[in-house]
Amino acid sequence: MAVLTIRDVSDEVKAALVREARERGQSLQSYLLSMLNRHAAFAGNRRLLDEIERDLATGGGAGEDAPDAVEVLAQARSDRGDAGAFPPRGPAA
Repeated sequence: MAVLTIRDVSDEVKAALVREARERGQSLQSYLLSMLNRHAAFAGNRRLLDEIERDLATGGGAGEDAPDAVEVLAQARSDRGDAGAFPPRGPAA
């Protein structure tokens, strides 16, 4: 495991972090580690969204023949047997 050191954290920021950790019943170290883990887990999602944004900006995206997302979701739910859990919405007005 790596050890990280963060320098020049203001007293106000440290106090706010300690408060947040205490409210969650965690040590400061445990709280900060959970924040870092969560942030790292979302890094892949951010890269994917950036890629999608670049594709859309250059004219990419779904073509005219692409299936409607509502229909795809309704079919997937039906296939799983939970079609009633989230009924499909009607066409957008």
